[in-house]
Amino acid sequence: MATAVEQSAIVTTLRSWPVRIKTFYSDVRMEMKKVTSPTSKEVQGTTTVVIITVFLFGLFFFLTDLAISNSLERMLHYFSHK
Repeated sequence: MATAVEQSAIVTTLRSWPVRIKTFYSDVRMEMKKVTSPTSKEVQGTTTVVIITVFLFGLFFFLTDLAISNSLERMLHYFSHK
């Protein structure tokens, strides 16, 4: 059972929700007015950078995988014949 003080605190909290929600949405609207969308030139530039970076990382991991697999294959071949 909740005490009278706890019940009062719960009621106060529930009653303050509409004001808090209204304040929150007001703040969100003010912040959204500050948001700007990137230009199409900026989007194209960042997309190009991302695509180039993905290919470079892909090439790096391909070469790394190739080097490690060849090294392991040679090591297993070396030790299996002795």
